[in-house]
Amino acid sequence: MEKNKKSVTKNYVYNMLYQILMILSPIITTPYLSRVLGAENIGVFSYTLSIATYFVMFGSVGISLYGQRTIAYFQDRKEKYSKIFYEILLLKAICMLISICIFYFSFVYLKNDYQIYYRILVFELIGNLLDISWFFQGMEDFKKIVPRNFLVKVISIICIFTFIKSSADLTLYYWIYTISLVVGNISLWFYLPKYLCKIKRKSLNIAKHLKPTLSLFIPQIAIQVYTVLDRTMIGLLTNNMVEVGIYEQSTKIIKILLTIITSLGTVMIPKISNLFANKNNEEIKIRLRKSFHFVWLIALPISFGLIGIANNFIPWFLGKEFLPAITVVQIGSLLFVAIGLNNVTGMQYLISVGRQREFTYSVIIGALINFCGNYFLIPSFGAIGAIVFSVIAELIILTAQMIMIKNDIKLKDLFNNFGKCIASSLIMFAIVFPLSLYFKPSIINTGIIAVIGVVVYFSLICILKDDLFLQTFDRMMRVVGVKHEKTKKDNKKIGS
Repeated sequence: MEKNKKSVTKNYVYNMLYQILMILSPIITTPYLSRVLGAENIGVFSYTLSIATYFVMFGSVGISLYGQRTIAYFQDRKEKYSKIFYEILLLKAICMLISICIFYFSFVYLKNDYQIYYRILVFELIGNLLDISWFFQGMEDFKKIVPRNFLVKVISIICIFTFIKSSADLTLYYWIYTISLVVGNISLWFYLPKYLCKIKRKSLNIAKHLKPTLSLFIPQIAIQVYTVLDRTMIGLLTNNMVEVGIYEQSTKIIKILLTIITSLGTVMIPKISNLFANKNNEEIKIRLRKSFHFVWLIALPISFGLIGIANNFIPWFLGKEFLPAITVVQIGSLLFVAIGLNNVTGMQYLISVGRQREFTYSVIIGALINFCGNYFLIPSFGAIGAIVFSVIAELIILTAQMIMIKNDIKLKDLFNNFGKCIASSLIMFAIVFPLSLYFKPSIINTGIIAVIGVVVYFSLICILKDDLFLQTFDRMMRVVGVKHEKTKKDNKKIGS
């Protein structure tokens, strides 16, 4: 099987669907849960989950990212990648079991305010122990991941609307969340026999994977500072779970839109890793330029669009209790561009070509600044203080990584299409923002404003002749045209 023949576009679509499905349940149910559970209970859930996430992180020790990349190197050699899979799986099992034991005796065994919730969150750790999505990502077979998880997510959504009726049902919500995670991850195991061959147990060498996974573990710890620790610090420094709830729901909105941008990175990591293994440096540069172009084309309008529409969107989507989330969402919208770009420079390039040390340095610098900023701003500004320094941290990381890659690719080439995209985004914002303030907040009005924004932006992009958009649009029309012609021929055959 030729790996280079695999479609990046198809894998991107499948991976985007997978990533969306991972958070589809809470996003679809957010308006309902915001009103039924309330800001305080949402804050409790977010805070306790952030604690459990640290143990997931320590148990994973960078294994998922390392596993994805390593499987990608050898995806044409069945015996080799089978051996690697079993070795990495055993290493992860050992690390996660240790982490589960520490979590149990630290938060479940000892009495505390949220003991009952921590007991249920043990299954969060078990679910991550069973997660083998990294294997399919490394094999660039994203299609296998989507269908089973789709069914699990649909069932979890149905359960939420069926069983969560009041703030007293918070415990039940924990159970629905954790069980859906466990079942979704177990479902992927049914595909494994098709991919793997038998390996002699004596040939397995777990220890050789420990050092490289640890090299990826350090930057992942740092990343948690501004993805998970924000919630923990808000809870600890303000002792206000309502503030945690506002931050949680704000960032949920940001995450679902961010998925559209970062899904390309998950697809490109194994692709660029394989190109690097084959010393195809020119093709790597081409793909990096296209990735940057993609971020400009998609991240800029999403960022300015959400800033413009937030005043009309948040009140009906989250409810009156979450009105402070408007400012948090507007500031956080800048993360689309910052994270989108450093996903290219960091995850797609530095990690793929084995430059983990440089990636680690950049992330640690940003994380330390984020931590210090949180410490001083959160007590006075709560969720707003946290989101401000999340943006600053990402911009610092981006700057550091751009400096690191400047000798490998001309930086000005990465900004070739910035002008068209920023100009179109600003004009779209100038139209959308006044409309958002003028019309009463409602799902219909928000939808109309959003459609106007999309039409204005892509009309301008067409007028300015953005080549990536025009090429993508042309491919879509060809696919539609081919299907249309095939349907006409089939109809003629049936008629005759």
